Amino acid sequence: MTLQEPIPATGPGTLPDPVPLTGCPYKADPYPLYERMREAGPVHRVLFPSGVHAWLVTGYDAAHAALNDDRLGKNHDRGNDRWRARASIMPEPQHSQLQVHLLHQDPPRHTRMRRLVNDAFTPCRIEQLRPRFQELADALVDALPERGPADLVAGFAARFPFQVLAEVIGLPPEPAARFDRDWGKVVQPVGPTDPGRPLYEARLHGLQHYIADVVDHKRAHAEDDLLSRLVAARDRRELSQEELDSMIFQLLVAGQEPVTNQITTALIALFRHPGQTDRLRADPLLLPRAVEELLRYDSAFELTTWRFFDRDSDLYGTEVPAGDSVIISLCAANRDPRRFPDPDVLDLDRSPNPHLAFGHGIHFCPGAALARTELRIALGTLLTRLPGLRLAIADEAIEWIPSVLGRGTNHLPVTYDHRL
Repeated sequence: MTLQEPIPATGPGTLPDPVPLTGCPYKADPYPLYERMREAGPVHRVLFPSGVHAWLVTGYDAAHAALNDDRLGKNHDRGNDRWRARASIMPEPQHSQLQVHLLHQDPPRHTRMRRLVNDAFTPCRIEQLRPRFQELADALVDALPERGPADLVAGFAARFPFQVLAEVIGLPPEPAARFDRDWGKVVQPVGPTDPGRPLYEARLHGLQHYIADVVDHKRAHAEDDLLSRLVAARDRRELSQEELDSMIFQLLVAGQEPVTNQITTALIALFRHPGQTDRLRADPLLLPRAVEELLRYDSAFELTTWRFFDRDSDLYGTEVPAGDSVIISLCAANRDPRRFPDPDVLDLDRSPNPHLAFGHGIHFCPGAALARTELRIALGTLLTRLPGLRLAIADEAIEWIPSVLGRGTNHLPVTYDHRL
């Protein structure tokens, strides 16, 4: 299938088996396909660009149940040979050294590791840091041109979440300044025969060396922060070296790139609904509820990471072989009309709004409170300080990132009347 080809079908209203999750039209707007999949049933066999086959869960009730299903484990050791042949793209030894973080662990190991990070992301602590986050946001807006055009990814969305993350986890200014955002692309699949494989491996090695430098720095300059506590836990043998490196890898990549993407998806949604944007500008008190709706409407976490059964199992009427990957579509669940009235409508007054943008169950995103605060500050600051903020390109010219699991854009050209 080329990037421009539509999703094939064998007849009116039918879906191919497997359903290919590929192509520019799909990445630009996956929701029509998700609607067809929900209507056809809760579970479908899908094909990713890397050649990986998986079982995709789409409806809200099925997604909610799967996220809480203790039969489904996250550890990669559960994956069968078919999955491992194409999905374990990170080469050894890096796969063993960087892939044993929270997202790939089950209890009790997951419980032990998560306990070490929870205190850094409590709502109370995040609220205490809010004034500092606002200072960071304002400084970035101050550095934007007096009036458009500007790229809000390069000028704001790619920088604000990382600066906030550095404050929260205790990443010092000098190492923070050396972080290369391109290292975050190591989570985007690049198969062994892909022409981009050498660049992928170079980024992977660069990130691994960076993590080692951070560990050395925090060991020599221990403070009362999350990174220092993780290094101390390793020195007390409460963490293995691989667990420590993997947790720092997860913090640096999963802790900021999804927020960058969520800022872009939220802004694009608002640009497409100028009436709602005007309401938000006029009533800042609407912002918390608006952020929840924007998270539901187009989540940066489009799909979850892999889950596996350890034996052949029934999943909502579908027999799933042991070790095959099961993935939940959070975006499809969040547009399910059986749970959300008029799900394709951006309704900033929607309440209640039990979206699954941060997952659910024991793997619920530990940084959810931080992400919510970042989004409220980012959107509130940009809409207030950049009057007339709007896209500077045609909507169809937006280039969506090719990431398998996430949604967002690497560039967001905008214009505005002036900067306040």
